[in-house]
Amino acid sequence: MTLLNKIKGDRVIWMVVILLSLASILVVYSSIVALAYRYKSGNTEYYLFKHALIIGFGLLLMYLIHNVRYTLFSRISQIAFFIAIPLLLFTLVKGVSAGEASRWLRIPGLNLTFQTSDFAKLALIVYVARVLSQKQDQIKDFKGAFIPIVVPVVIICGLILPANFSTSALLFLTCIVLMFIGRIAIKYILSLIGVGILCLGIFIGIVFAFPHLSNRVSTWKSRIENFSSGTSENNYQAEQAKIAIALGGVTGKGPGGSTQRNFLPQASSDFIFAILLEEYGFFTGGLLMFLYLIILFRAVRIAGKAEKMFGSLLVIGLSFSLVFQAMVNMAVAVNLFPVTGQPLPFVSMGGTSIWFSSIAIGMVLSVSADLDRPKLPADEPI
Repeated sequence: MTLLNKIKGDRVIWMVVILLSLASILVVYSSIVALAYRYKSGNTEYYLFKHALIIGFGLLLMYLIHNVRYTLFSRISQIAFFIAIPLLLFTLVKGVSAGEASRWLRIPGLNLTFQTSDFAKLALIVYVARVLSQKQDQIKDFKGAFIPIVVPVVIICGLILPANFSTSALLFLTCIVLMFIGRIAIKYILSLIGVGILCLGIFIGIVFAFPHLSNRVSTWKSRIENFSSGTSENNYQAEQAKIAIALGGVTGKGPGGSTQRNFLPQASSDFIFAILLEEYGFFTGGLLMFLYLIILFRAVRIAGKAEKMFGSLLVIGLSFSLVFQAMVNMAVAVNLFPVTGQPLPFVSMGGTSIWFSSIAIGMVLSVSADLDRPKLPADEPI
């Protein structure tokens, strides 16, 4: 039996992820030159091999996860949700900081950190899909269905918010989409959006009243003001990204031909799409966007065919989260959005963010693989 025969699930999604991974290796290797000279005396191969190993392990994770029956994720989400809460709390207090934000925990024994919000995001999406599928008989009931769903969403998004507004907002929006598809009453969803805006306003008010608690609000404020002003002196990253895109033109400068990688901060992570446009041109950038849309399209097809409500919601939640994050990253690179710090899934250099994205796609493929599994009379309920 060949390796191809062992791969189950949607082959198109498999191919898209592999293409994104290959593109990541090419663009990251080109964009890390300045980083390599700063920290490794110009040894770009160090970052290349490290990134290739991370991608390889991510593909392995995706393969292992896609072989697991997806109904098991429903049960695991109960444990993962309650693990995520203390992890987020610990990160806020003792996490590794970048700027004024504590977002990471260091993995003992490895030269890696992981962003606990990535774990919490995955756990919450699966948990919300589980509760929505279980509450379908009373889905219009406020106490019976809405409250058990909204409380976990408020807790996790609230704990992510102080250090990472963009991730909290994207996760909140994903949960809103899941609730809408899961037939939660529109009036309850609108009330949740109102409560979310109110809580954000209260948080900002508290931080402005007691600025020693957090500097994040002033950071958000300055980013929005800089984006709105459009002046080059206050938008260094955006200006360098626009220069990279302009230099690339339609066909690009060719692999390794980027000059803006030497000037653009976060060239290998947050702004890697700008480097890709500079080296490979407008059409390749459009193709990359199309690949993400293919993932979403195929995921919607899988969700429509899934026999269980949990499988449908799981696929929609995970795929929407990844693709919307990709669109936000690309919008930031072309200066349509303020800087958010969201990586480009499967493409940006980043350690464990690639692994969590791989796990998410592995779950989607698990639902897809279940469509071809022979159904037994005693198939377990979720």
